[in-house]
Amino acid sequence: MTLSMQGKRGLVMGVANNRSIAWGIAKAMADAGAELAFTYQGAAFGERLKPLAESVGSDIMVDVDVTDDASMDLAFNTLKEKWGSLDFVVHAIAYSDKDELTGRFSDTSRENFKNSLSISCYSFIDVAKRASEIMPNGGTLLTLTYQGSNRVTPFYNVMGVAKAALESATRYLANDLGPQGIRVNAISPGPMKTLAGAAIGGARKTYKHTGQNAPLGDNATLEAVGGTAVYLASDAGACTTGEIIRVDGGFHVLGMPQPDHL
Repeated sequence: MTLSMQGKRGLVMGVANNRSIAWGIAKAMADAGAELAFTYQGAAFGERLKPLAESVGSDIMVDVDVTDDASMDLAFNTLKEKWGSLDFVVHAIAYSDKDELTGRFSDTSRENFKNSLSISCYSFIDVAKRASEIMPNGGTLLTLTYQGSNRVTPFYNVMGVAKAALESATRYLANDLGPQGIRVNAISPGPMKTLAGAAIGGARKTYKHTGQNAPLGDNATLEAVGGTAVYLASDAGACTTGEIIRVDGGFHVLGMPQPDHL
């Protein structure tokens, strides 16, 4: 089956640069025929995003702070004015103070806990509410998670708790929005060499370990994650909702490292 997104319009939130998972998804969707809009936060990220957006024919870029209601209002009102409706949203937004992505989880500060959960989880709930109001014909909401949500991963710390909350929110949103024909899913790639991933203590060791031990012998690629997103947002994913789809070379099935790496 050829997966097509011809005629579909969607918003991609969270592209930091050309190595971002969000960009891998955006590129795959554009290649499949989708028309895209983007959000970013701050002028520096906007400058990085502009040539990428132009390369896929997008001329809609909105500066958004997901912790600010007025900023979110502006973003979704802009999309409503320009397009009238949406077919999908890709939410690739997460945050933690990188100084707390080393050391002990028990040292997490109250302020960083609140910020991390608000930006990494609540923002998806808020996006879902706003997007669903301009999805009269149904649609797809996608977010990104990581196995640190249910298995302890060194230095992932508060982000593990935030991703666990995000996965639970995915299931609750799938139930809420299913009657409107809106599917809600999360993709869980293995460790990837991204700007966000580099902020986590011991990232290089984690990347090496999973690549060595995954049944398929490697970590996820942007193309593989992008292809999974296209499936979920295309008509081929019409009956898939509330799922956490793992794209990690099979690493999640292991109970211990491979014999050569014990």
